[in-house]
Amino acid sequence: MQQIAYFIEKYKYFLLFLLLEIIAIGFTIQSHSYHKSQFFNSANAISGGLLEKSTSIFEYGVLKKDNQRLAEENARLRSLVSSDSLHSENIDSLSIENKYISAKVIQNSYTKRNNILTLNKGRLDGVAIDMGIVNNTGIIGVVNKVSNNYATVLSVLNSNSKINARLKKNNYFGTLTWNGQNYRYSQLLDIQRQADIRIGDTIVSGGKSILFPDNTPIGIIRSFDATNKSYDNIEVELFMDMSNIGYVYAIQNIDKEEILELQKND
Repeated sequence: MQQIAYFIEKYKYFLLFLLLEIIAIGFTIQSHSYHKSQFFNSANAISGGLLEKSTSIFEYGVLKKDNQRLAEENARLRSLVSSDSLHSENIDSLSIENKYISAKVIQNSYTKRNNILTLNKGRLDGVAIDMGIVNNTGIIGVVNKVSNNYATVLSVLNSNSKINARLKKNNYFGTLTWNGQNYRYSQLLDIQRQADIRIGDTIVSGGKSILFPDNTPIGIIRSFDATNKSYDNIEVELFMDMSNIGYVYAIQNIDKEEILELQKND
């Protein structure tokens, strides 16, 4: 109490000046509509800005949960669509039944020679080695290692990646690889000269692969060299932006083991 009295005694003139200033400002605001409106506008702007910031933080947390929920819902719907296709009348479009597991990419490299992604799902979530990884845009890679809660993915931007691919307009197959240069482009090998490829042709996954459903998008042919005997240097612009990947889906081929066992006995 003595300290408060001492403070008031020491700064009494300054405190008196401050009090009079506050009273004068109050009278000015009350007596002039313009100043009154400006005062309240400023106050509203400050409080509104603070509210907007707090709301943005809150919405970020909500959207994060919503994104995860939507990814899981999409995975469920993809699995249902794959399952329903087994019972469709269109036998030509029949695909092997697949189950989709949603996951989030928590680490991604795309500028190295051999790029790897890390997912926040692992063995306990049903993710296993050699599962294909896709997103809503196209093929991302193949799972190469798993732990209980995490998995790493051999990216399509990896010199060891080899994915069965084909021209969407016909049944000419090739192999999608990466030369380690531009992350926006992969290279298509082993396309026969009879394929009659054109700039702008769409490349999709081939039906020979048990890792990805047939017709999964990959990219568009942007350039190539043609000789009388072969196509060389076929550049495929990828549909997916490998530098910006969020949620993905691991594809569990329900019939994979049965197919591999059958092929082994051939």
